[in-house]
Amino acid sequence: MTRRVAIVTDGPGWHGTRLKRAFRAQGFEACYVRLSECRLDLAASWHGIVMPGFERQLPEAVFVKSVPGGSLEQVVWRLDVLHALREVGVSVYNDARAIERTVDKAMTSFLLRRAGVPTPPTWVVESREQARALVDREAAAGHRVVIKPLFGSRGAGLRRLQAGSDVPDLAEYRGVAYLQRYVDSGEGHWHDYRVFVIGGAAVAAMRRWGASWVSNAACGARCEAVTLEPALARLGCAAARAVEADYAGVDIIVDRQGDPYVIEVNGLPAWRSLQSVTGVPIARFLVDDLVSRRCGTGLEATG
Repeated sequence: MTRRVAIVTDGPGWHGTRLKRAFRAQGFEACYVRLSECRLDLAASWHGIVMPGFERQLPEAVFVKSVPGGSLEQVVWRLDVLHALREVGVSVYNDARAIERTVDKAMTSFLLRRAGVPTPPTWVVESREQARALVDREAAAGHRVVIKPLFGSRGAGLRRLQAGSDVPDLAEYRGVAYLQRYVDSGEGHWHDYRVFVIGGAAVAAMRRWGASWVSNAACGARCEAVTLEPALARLGCAAARAVEADYAGVDIIVDRQGDPYVIEVNGLPAWRSLQSVTGVPIARFLVDDLVSRRCGTGLEATG
């Protein structure tokens, strides 16, 4: 009997193609699934989950590459599908809990601090006046502050604030100010590190040299491979463990004094830029880890 898994993605693309090839090498048939096309039908089976391509039997495992955006209701429902799959015994990699913890920057910061992982001082408020007071207090102490969307990626919406008067209308940030102390990696020599963690082990890393203080590949940063120093590897693994992610892209900035800080943990990380500068077969490592640790026996949809 053919062993089958699902790759959750909006479209195959570069990542999906490589994942499918890696699953084939392990003897699995991988099918692409859009969460927006999944349904709940409690009259159809004992579990009620309807996934295109898996009408007769649910997959042995689900690899989550992306969760499409939409209204609050649509996003919650799409995560509900992943929660439901886990509840009925399907291995989900990363599962909805890890995705929720990493998509929400406030929860990521909270969990990092709780786990003792070094991360910059962070504040989340719904009042522009409170945000202004925080920025002014930090400025008086010689610090700058960055405001970010609570939900966001690829460097979108980041602003560096130097005084309370710089705080934008919070309507631009959906009413929530996520504020984080700016970590200076070297003015004019901006850079950070992306450490890729799979199954609790750091497998590759790169340095991103920013054209500005936003050192993000999507914003034009130049990427180069770096040796995985033990300190970086340990920090990346600790961050992924704090959010309970099977795999993660951990962003780390080292300040001028040499102190590292985890800025973000990406629970749905892309790895095309990293793959372009390293010989590590990332898709193969991801699939090998999923198959070795998480694959089960599959579930009959008509049971």
